[in-house]
Amino acid sequence: MHGALLPTADPLVGRWIRLDPLGEADVDELARLLEDPEVYAHGFVMVRRPTSPGDARALARSVFLAEHGRADGRGRGCTAYAVRLVPGGGLGPAGALAGSSALWGADLEHETIHLGRTLYGPRWWGTQVNPEAKLLLLAHCFEDCGYGRVTIQTDAANARSQAAITKLGAVREGVLRRHRRREDGSFRDTVVYSVVREEWPAVKARLLARLGP
Repeated sequence: MHGALLPTADPLVGRWIRLDPLGEADVDELARLLEDPEVYAHGFVMVRRPTSPGDARALARSVFLAEHGRADGRGRGCTAYAVRLVPGGGLGPAGALAGSSALWGADLEHETIHLGRTLYGPRWWGTQVNPEAKLLLLAHCFEDCGYGRVTIQTDAANARSQAAITKLGAVREGVLRRHRRREDGSFRDTVVYSVVREEWPAVKARLLARLGP
């Protein structure tokens, strides 16, 4: 018998952000993040730039919501989260959508899961949003759900994302060449990182140190 469980739909709450299951009510705000040209200037190339507000909403649904709530424990489906600011955190208005992230590809037999499909608005880059989101999601994977391995992947063209993943303390495993088709039809090379159960205490301590006392 394996010990891993599917991610729950329960909120994950920190000092600066809270993660709630992503839903249709989040689409308009998520679409506005996708419309920000600054997002694409730093390597966010898996998703094409929307051509209109309506197209941005359609992209938000197809990219972030399509498989949400359909995790089957055999590698299909995902649990997607809306990343929102909490009151008193000082990063902006309480309840504002800072972005989205997801746990996907859960394989309960082998106790593995992916953390990704992450997008944040540029105003929250370099703040506590990403490290706390990773802390909450990784803790949920390792401590609540019993996974032994969490992978984090990014486009080889996305230098900002690679730097952020490295800063977490994840181990760079290698590059999957011509791995996924991007929205524009081109193919990406995927850089693969992971954190395994034995490494989690050190990664957790590193994240907590970044977030301060």
